[in-house]
Amino acid sequence: MVPARDGAARVRDREGTEESLRAAAVALLRRGGVLAGLNLRQVADEAGVNRGLVYQYFGSRRALLRSALFHRSRPNAEDAVDAAGLPLRERLARLFWTSLRNPEPVRLATLLVLDGDDRPRVLLNRGAGREDLAAEAERGDLPVEDVAAVQAAIASTVYGYTLLREHLAREIGVPAEELDERMARCVEAMFVRRTG
Repeated sequence: MVPARDGAARVRDREGTEESLRAAAVALLRRGGVLAGLNLRQVADEAGVNRGLVYQYFGSRRALLRSALFHRSRPNAEDAVDAAGLPLRERLARLFWTSLRNPEPVRLATLLVLDGDDRPRVLLNRGAGREDLAAEAERGDLPVEDVAAVQAAIASTVYGYTLLREHLAREIGVPAEELDERMARCVEAMFVRRTG
């Protein structure tokens, strides 16, 4: 008789399998590109797990990508929460550099949005971020007073640059790291009102 596995071991095995499937999905997207699609059988094969588990654990390609987005975006979301209350210049810099260091959440959220999914949230730290921007608008520190539009413009700029970074650097003819520095200064100039 085979001894029954304890519940904690099953949970660890499932968590490990789910992470393997998320990692496999991201790796396949990175290698094949978005337009190649994401076949769940290939994801299971890439992860080295039974094909039925991807359906059992996630049920659909979209659910798998949502899970990958949720897990991959934690460091970025935690950084946004940590930056709440800092001056806009510092929050922008952190958002910009965190997105470049960990671009996977931007790519996954964009893919889900392009796929018609309305669940991804691209405005990190929405509530506190909007409150911070409203306080800055009240003090006259923003170039415009439309806080929702400023928040959307910041997200669009950071997402757009994160997605197009390598392509833009090639097109301009500079190393990506050089363009990063130049772009960081530009982002600050676009959203932080100069005083004095």
